[in-house]
Amino acid sequence: MGRVLALLVTAWCLVTAPAAQAQEAGFLIFGGPIHTGRESGDPAPEALVVRDGKVAFAGRLVEARKIAKDLPQIDLKGAAAYPGFIDSHVHLTGVGQREMTLNLDQVASVADLVAVVKAWDATYPGAGPLTGRGWIETHWPEKRFPTRADLDAVSTTRPIVLGRSDGHATVLNTAALKLAGITRDTPDPAGGRIERDASGEATGMLIDTAQSLIRAKLPQMSYETRKEALARGAALYAARGWTRGVNMSTSAEDVKALFELAAEGRLPIRVDIFMTPEDSAEVLKWGPYQDPTGLVRVRGVKLYMDGALGSRGAALKAPYSDRADTSGLVIAEHDPTLALMKRALDVRAQIAFHAIGDRANRMALDWMVEAFRTNGPGAAQVVWRIEHAQIIDPGDIAWFHKSGVVASMQPSHAIGDFYFAPARLGDGRLTGAYAWQTLLEEGVVVAGGTDAPVEVGDPRIEFYAAAIRKDLQGRSGPDWRPEEALSRDDALYLFTGAGAYAVMDKAAGALKPGAAADITIFSADILTIPEADILTVKPLLTIVAGKIVHDGR
Repeated sequence: MGRVLALLVTAWCLVTAPAAQAQEAGFLIFGGPIHTGRESGDPAPEALVVRDGKVAFAGRLVEARKIAKDLPQIDLKGAAAYPGFIDSHVHLTGVGQREMTLNLDQVASVADLVAVVKAWDATYPGAGPLTGRGWIETHWPEKRFPTRADLDAVSTTRPIVLGRSDGHATVLNTAALKLAGITRDTPDPAGGRIERDASGEATGMLIDTAQSLIRAKLPQMSYETRKEALARGAALYAARGWTRGVNMSTSAEDVKALFELAAEGRLPIRVDIFMTPEDSAEVLKWGPYQDPTGLVRVRGVKLYMDGALGSRGAALKAPYSDRADTSGLVIAEHDPTLALMKRALDVRAQIAFHAIGDRANRMALDWMVEAFRTNGPGAAQVVWRIEHAQIIDPGDIAWFHKSGVVASMQPSHAIGDFYFAPARLGDGRLTGAYAWQTLLEEGVVVAGGTDAPVEVGDPRIEFYAAAIRKDLQGRSGPDWRPEEALSRDDALYLFTGAGAYAVMDKAAGALKPGAAADITIFSADILTIPEADILTVKPLLTIVAGKIVHDGR
């Protein structure tokens, strides 16, 4: 019996009775705007009736009361209900870890970074590596990456390893460089770069695959810690209003932990999974599968074409405007990647391909279409995706529609990246940058996500970024392309119907009879309130399969 089938049998024994007992009979929802996700011509219902985890009725309140006379009632009192919000790209282990370790996402300068790490070192002393994640230099007054010299001010003997928020770069102090075995003679690995100063010495910055040089030397996360991180991440997501997270670059241990959390009744949201290539053997053999509760579904494989724009690892068709000696990094290799994609088609598994730069997006589309042309059994029955799709040559946008590939995008990336993207790209390439509206007009399905812990992981921020396209203080720059902002209805669809389509779940994304009762309720209607108020609405209720998993009333 394969490892996955053994997991399924074990999980079935653990979960069948508790899951049946936990399922709520249902309830009536009324008293505020109810957005069902139906076509715009349909009238908004006055009430919803939920029974046995599904939407049983959507319509007039007087009729709903007759149907639901034996059920509890939820009076919205002016709050607004939506189809359950879906984060189409998240790293839940990282989200949970952020709550458990040194979090650097509020660091405001190099000096602040040094001070925060120095305080952490004093509070948690030791000889073992000091690790943290979350810094991003684009708003810092120094306008540069941190270096080994900066971190040596904290310690020259204890290794310090600090990951950039996007996960595509890490800065090391001298002790950590020594631990990694990096010297001036260490070559750049394929798909990565060791940043060096004018004399050829390593600055401490490792880009993309070069990070593996230090990661291999760090203590590995225990299974118990990994499981706790996933539990914390999922609980936080439920409290924010998410009903589903699409977990990217998932390890076999993560799958095991998620199956167990679901069996134990500790997984409040749905989780769809895209595996790392290293742990993809099961899904490429069996195709998509799920745990007995139906909360955890393994969908396919996550691949990487390039790195990130901020660290200049995104693969561009022409050199960076602010650094002419590089056009970024291509990580994937054609032949083994195409072979993997063909195996995925044979078992109808999904592919999610990370591509940020315009060159990377064109290459990912070309390779996907090349795989589709093999006419594997799943070619016409599977949804494949490009993750991020941040910088696209305008001439390639039509290629998305023709290929049928989903653009899985994170709106908050734009309102952060536009502080440095004009310098990286120059004005001309901004036309195809974060081009949500242009993609929709071309007929491309655009699914919305967060990439947390790269970003905060807040549905209010993502909706605001998609519909308003301003920073969180309401500012925008001359290069921000405001014409790419979406209508609020379209922005909502990114996180509901499009998210469900992108994981091939026909029962989700809309509140219509027979659909899963996954519902997000905010304290006010984000489709109509003033734009600044979108960021302050309160997640009141999160409902998954008819069960209240977060109650913030």
